[in-house]
Amino acid sequence: MAKITASVYTSHVPAIGAALDLGKSGEPYWQPVFKGYDFSKHWMVENKPDVIFLVYNDHATAFSLEMIPTFAIGTAAEFTPADEGWGPRPVPVVQGHPELAAHIAQSVIQQDFDLTIVNKMDVDHGLTVPLSLMCGQPQAWPCPVIPFAVNVVQYPVPSGRRCFELGKAIRKAIESFDKPLNVQIWGTGGMSHQLQGPRAGLINREFDNAFLDQLIADPEALASKPHIDYVREAGSEGIELVMWLIARGAMADVAGGPAPKVAHRFYHVPASNTAVGHLILENK
Repeated sequence: MAKITASVYTSHVPAIGAALDLGKSGEPYWQPVFKGYDFSKHWMVENKPDVIFLVYNDHATAFSLEMIPTFAIGTAAEFTPADEGWGPRPVPVVQGHPELAAHIAQSVIQQDFDLTIVNKMDVDHGLTVPLSLMCGQPQAWPCPVIPFAVNVVQYPVPSGRRCFELGKAIRKAIESFDKPLNVQIWGTGGMSHQLQGPRAGLINREFDNAFLDQLIADPEALASKPHIDYVREAGSEGIELVMWLIARGAMADVAGGPAPKVAHRFYHVPASNTAVGHLILENK
């Protein structure tokens, strides 16, 4: 049977992708950011999964204000990097896993979560930047990826509790798949940042690190944090952090297993006008 072996959490700042693509990762400003992922690249080589289930938010590329699903699962065989206004990133096409994606959709919908099934979509920096941070600049990504897009752009957005419970349903779905796949689940976005208005540029180190502490030690309580707390403390775009709760809800300890091992933790300010957070948890 398939199993989730680890969860990965990371910011997906578009400027990080641009810095990597333009060969600026060694510059003094960017070097500390990329150094925080040196361990992660080695870890990925040593812990290469068969499939990555990658939770992210679309930034008005695959979807628009005309149609925004709350939860959307990509079931296609491949996903092309999106043109976000300055051309597609020079990264490999993302190979999907239609069989597992269809199984997850079937199982999760039968667990009373409404998913939008997407058979064709381009994927933007929300998905490709995490892959670049964890995998570098390969000719092909190391394994298939199932994109899972969450609406944290246009209100109303899903609650942290809803995301946490969805993670539990995804774990059950993956564990009921009848092939011995090693699956990682990634939660991306955040950390604290605000891109517009009087508080543009807001970064809250104390909130971010408290969030990481609680994500590790007490995700059940963290899932109850109301939206207004994210907006007040982490900025308008800080709400992206609820996507990390999907990945955390899929870990074994939430279902009564042992606490996960913290393989790596990293936090850095700034990267563009955003705080960068990163965490790798391994199921024991």
